[in-house]
Amino acid sequence: MKTLFTFITLFTFIAISSCQQENISVEENKIIQLDAKSAQLIEADNAFGLEIFQEIRDESEEENIMISPLSISVALAMAYNGADGDTKTEMENAMKLNGLTTDEINASYQMLISALQSLDEDVIFEIANAVFYAQGFSVKADFINTNKNIYDAEVESLDFSSPSAVTTINDWVAEKTHDKILSIIEQLSPLDRMVLVNAIYFNGIWTAQFDEEGTHLQNFHKTDGSLLEIPMMNKEDKLDYTSNSLFKAIKMPYGNGQYNMLVFLPADNKNSQNVIDELTSSNWKSWMESFEVEDIVEVTMPRFKFAFEIGLNDVLKKMGMLKAFQANIADFSKITDEDLYISSVKHKSFIDVNETGTEAAAVTSITFTTTSIGNEPPKITFLVNKPFVFAITEKDTDAILFVGEVQNPEYEE
Repeated sequence: MKTLFTFITLFTFIAISSCQQENISVEENKIIQLDAKSAQLIEADNAFGLEIFQEIRDESEEENIMISPLSISVALAMAYNGADGDTKTEMENAMKLNGLTTDEINASYQMLISALQSLDEDVIFEIANAVFYAQGFSVKADFINTNKNIYDAEVESLDFSSPSAVTTINDWVAEKTHDKILSIIEQLSPLDRMVLVNAIYFNGIWTAQFDEEGTHLQNFHKTDGSLLEIPMMNKEDKLDYTSNSLFKAIKMPYGNGQYNMLVFLPADNKNSQNVIDELTSSNWKSWMESFEVEDIVEVTMPRFKFAFEIGLNDVLKKMGMLKAFQANIADFSKITDEDLYISSVKHKSFIDVNETGTEAAAVTSITFTTTSIGNEPPKITFLVNKPFVFAITEKDTDAILFVGEVQNPEYEE
């Protein structure tokens, strides 16, 4: 068995650690013990998360970016349960899941999702999953049961032809992220059949908070050489610390120390891109092992708050997940007998770091689309090409609010 030390939410680098503060005893902390397969899954997810973060940094022109590898991995794992053939193999390769059976993957995620949400009474950490599918769409029972029983997913059938379906999905997202992310779906097409959604919410108070009176304006040096004068937080604390030729780094704990934020400060002749370029799985493990407790670390850093969003189709294709996105080629036969492919993978995130602590959220959605209408009812042509009458009524009472006739449909700007 092995103790879980890290599961990354990149850029914020929220990690699970056994590092403790002097005033917190080890006995107070819950420990996650991993069997060999679960440890292998964590290593795979970390490697996948680091690689996808590097790819997103290369693709995005935004100055501030953040993703939740956990959110992306869980959403894709839910979809993976519906894949077969080459589609399944490509997903395994992209997600670094080689050597693990589907049952081992599901069991490890089930344990991890449960354990991560019960580590610290002073930290809110919530993971939620949902499967929304179109009314009349035939979904195989095994797929639904796996996502219900293993991933604790809420399952709901919606009228995808109605705008209310988009509202229902986005309302679920807003609720699960405590209104930090208000939407993930803009619209549904007539061919969309299913949307898988994962949402993660984190709210942690620093074990040792920054003194708000110690926050002062200081210069912040941007990569392009320009200066910003911004509020900088300040505190002294006993922290885990490491340094090398690439960076100096600290771990700042939340609550009882089970969750931490890692901050990587590039060396004088380096920049943040240099650090990102070295974010490999082997480097990460080596860096985590190099931290040592220092009695006094003076931390000066800015508050920050931003939101980020990105479509992941191109990134995942670049990482080898090709067939899942190809109509008439993707094999999701474990979901349905209809031809399905993934039309969209979207990811949104939010973070607020201040003197008190950190609030963060992330959502990943995967939209499955069919290649044909199937048994949809025939279309009715309704061509309004002569004078007509119109009315506006209230649904519940059938009260007529407006009524009129149009003989000359003029329109002036």
